[in-house]
Amino acid sequence: MHGMCEKCMKTCGVLMLIFGILFLFQDVGVWNFWGIHWWTVMFLLMGVGALSALGCEDCKAIMKKK
Repeated sequence: MHGMCEKCMKTCGVLMLIFGILFLFQDVGVWNFWGIHWWTVMFLLMGVGALSALGCEDCKAIMKKK
């Protein structure tokens, strides 16, 4: 998430929090209906972060400064 604007970092942070809570519920046995591994979710979140940074003008401006 290095080189992302505040808006994109917040979006990725919210997604990580949501998936973290879902995996916590799965670990404690509250909500156990899916069989997705944690590394699959991390790859998906990395992809969402990369795509959001590529499409965001603020992120592009930050990357040009470096």
